[in-house]
Amino acid sequence: MNCKKLFGALALLLAPALAFAHPGHDESGLVAGISHPLGGLDHLLAMVAVGLWAAQQKGAARWALPCTFVGTMLMGGLLGFEGLDVPGLESGIAASVFALGLAVALAVRPPLFMAVAATAVFALFHGVAHGLELPEMSSPWGYAVGFVGATAALHAAGYAVVRFLPAAAAPLVRIAGALSAATGIWLFAG
Repeated sequence: MNCKKLFGALALLLAPALAFAHPGHDESGLVAGISHPLGGLDHLLAMVAVGLWAAQQKGAARWALPCTFVGTMLMGGLLGFEGLDVPGLESGIAASVFALGLAVALAVRPPLFMAVAATAVFALFHGVAHGLELPEMSSPWGYAVGFVGATAALHAAGYAVVRFLPAAAAPLVRIAGALSAATGIWLFAG
């Protein structure tokens, strides 16, 4: 699939939000679920970074990191729906933005079990945050489908950037990772 088709598919995924001219039409929760990862800088940066980092890897890590993030985030979302409040939730999310950005900036290739474990911990924080912010009157399942779909799309976008850009663009990806890491420090301090 070329980049034009990938970005066209992402645009179609996000298009339903445009149909709601007035608030209160999203009882399914789908649009709220899609917009949550896209609307928060912390979620957006971490999720794109997972895709960037996965594309910098070799072998099974290329698919294991995004799949681990999405699966663990969904489990965290279900815990958040039940009201589980994790101590240091916002700090954990800020730490994920920092660490994932740094991993991209340095193009780190740790052993697979370490990369998966770190990705899972970060995803759990993001998932619980999503679950705790379930909009009133929204279906948790529609909301979950939305945030899972948007997260997968952000991972795919990050992955596509690394895999389909020329090798000469690699320094730009690493700079983007460094900027994400700096944003993580800013989020942690703020």
